[in-house]
Amino acid sequence: MSGEHHGTDATLAAQVRHVEALLEERGLVDPAELDRALEAFLARASPANGSRVVARAWLDAGFRARLLADGNTALVELGLSMGGGLQEQRLKVVENTADAHNVIVCTLCSCYPIALLGPSPTWYKSEAYRSRVVREPRAVLAEFGFDLDPAVAITVWDASAETRYLVLPRRPAGTHGLDERSLAALVTRNGLIGVAAV
Repeated sequence: MSGEHHGTDATLAAQVRHVEALLEERGLVDPAELDRALEAFLARASPANGSRVVARAWLDAGFRARLLADGNTALVELGLSMGGGLQEQRLKVVENTADAHNVIVCTLCSCYPIALLGPSPTWYKSEAYRSRVVREPRAVLAEFGFDLDPAVAITVWDASAETRYLVLPRRPAGTHGLDERSLAALVTRNGLIGVAAV
């Protein structure tokens, strides 16, 4: 939304390319191998991964408890991880309840659990979202068409280079007969970020 944001992206992209070029010149990185690794990571990165995690948590109370206690360890049970970069990020899963709602943001840039949610949406990276959701989360959620009861407390979680967040949405009413695959189909990326109900 903001020209400043696009300028920041361009500066960061130029810096990353410069470091890549230096590593390639010194023979420390094979550019073709780097491209293959990035393509392989992005091919596995999908909102379907986050949806699977949520569906399993809705069905398996033990998994849910492990996920909330240590997201990284619980992901391994589903064959998933927060790896793919230079270091594995810590995953903190925050649970929505009848009285509490969670929203994630990265106020500094656009840190985001790509492995579980796929590439981030444009609005998530925008200066408008990054600044406003912290100051006026209820108004931002309303702009997404999500009107929370005024009695529900909202917590905004600020992602960082070390820690990524995933919202565990409330299970929709009337879904108790559904299997894991059917439940996963109900979960949206926006629900996993916290700007929509599931």
